[in-house]
Amino acid sequence: MAVEGVHVLLVTLPFQGHINPMLRFAKRLVSKGLHVTLATLEVFSQTLSNAKSYTNLNTQVDETPELHLEFFSDGLHLDLDRNKHLDLTLQSLPLLGSKNLSNLITNLAANGRTFSCIIYQIFVPWVADVAADHGIPCAMLCIQGSSLFSIYHRYHNDFEAFPPFDNPNNALQLPGLPLLEVKDLPTFILPSCPQHFKNVLSDSFRSLEKVNWVLVNSFYELEADVVKSMALLKPLLPIGPLVPSSLIGKEEVIMDRLDMWNSDDSCLEWLDKKPNSSVVYLAFGSLTVLAKKQIENIAMALKKSKRPFLWVIKSGERDSDKENGLPVGFMEETNGTGLVVSWCNQEKVLMHGALACFVSHCGWNSTLEAVAAGVPVIAFPEWTDQPTNAKLLVDVFKMGVRMRPQEDGVVTKEEVERCIFEVTEGLRATEIKERAAELKDAARKAVADGGSSDGNVDYFISQIIEQSS
Repeated sequence: MAVEGVHVLLVTLPFQGHINPMLRFAKRLVSKGLHVTLATLEVFSQTLSNAKSYTNLNTQVDETPELHLEFFSDGLHLDLDRNKHLDLTLQSLPLLGSKNLSNLITNLAANGRTFSCIIYQIFVPWVADVAADHGIPCAMLCIQGSSLFSIYHRYHNDFEAFPPFDNPNNALQLPGLPLLEVKDLPTFILPSCPQHFKNVLSDSFRSLEKVNWVLVNSFYELEADVVKSMALLKPLLPIGPLVPSSLIGKEEVIMDRLDMWNSDDSCLEWLDKKPNSSVVYLAFGSLTVLAKKQIENIAMALKKSKRPFLWVIKSGERDSDKENGLPVGFMEETNGTGLVVSWCNQEKVLMHGALACFVSHCGWNSTLEAVAAGVPVIAFPEWTDQPTNAKLLVDVFKMGVRMRPQEDGVVTKEEVERCIFEVTEGLRATEIKERAAELKDAARKAVADGGSSDGNVDYFISQIIEQSS
């Protein structure tokens, strides 16, 4: 079978941090000559109907015959708020969503669109059963890092090797990873994690017996030790970083970023007027909402540092009279020095020469974007994979520092000040900046022709062709 005859189906949840890496992998496969269908929940088109990025994507899909967008129902009413009732969505998907996806595959096949492979991201494990029912080989794409996959895999296959979780200072040593304390572990395996998340994760690793390949949104040079440690358990194929094209020196032929909110690009003009390596950029992802006390501490630290800052605080969360708003008078007192926006084009901000550092929640997408941009990180993790990513950024990648919270989980203004100073002017500031630059270069080489990730994508495609022959 020639590569032009290969058509693959990618299935993902419609959350911004899930669909963007899948869209970027779809683009990577299209660039290799494959035809790709990206399928997600129909509620997605309703959620993003007013976003410029969604309108632009639809236009580009119409102009790109190799790429298709399809939607299926999760079995719930379109008006239901999935963010507030995520447990219902996750319960309905294996029962009703799987039937609707199966019907979609059948209907597309009847119209001549048959699939050689189904690729699903790790949080929709029931797709492996759908693929098996249709006799289609499948791959799992882990949208978190190789280290996270390794931790999850070892926990679900040998959880007794993990220490008691009641003491945050308990530690364990896993192959290919630094010594991890309980506070460094992903929250999905901790007792405090809601059961519906635990169920999805356990289902993901039970589904591996039906999976032909495990792809990871990472690159070999970033996590070489852990990739090698998994070779005899479940071989991993790092095919990333799946970040916006501009961050890795590639031309953007198909738009590869979808934003739930429209970006405020005026911040780029504001950055143009700031000195090189001067601005502290703060953004905590699409889901994190900081406590009022935490916002106050960060605000006071920024004001005292006298450094220019760009702070992303989602609309409705910045007003001083809100429960989690900015302190009264902060906007006026920092006018000219700082800028607060509701949303921004993060890759353009990270690529800007004015940036000194990135204060991040350390979601894996933001972590990879910081790596690809070569920007030092101040790690401020909260949940899911973020504590582990923060540990990696500081102790393995060595391109940042980590905020140390008090027992109540709140980071003091003095600690925020310490971290800003350490990563910008402290004794290790130059070393951190140089290491970030090294990883930026490594990320670009990985996805360039003949690079480690590029080679893994080629190998994966050859495997699909072999299976289909």
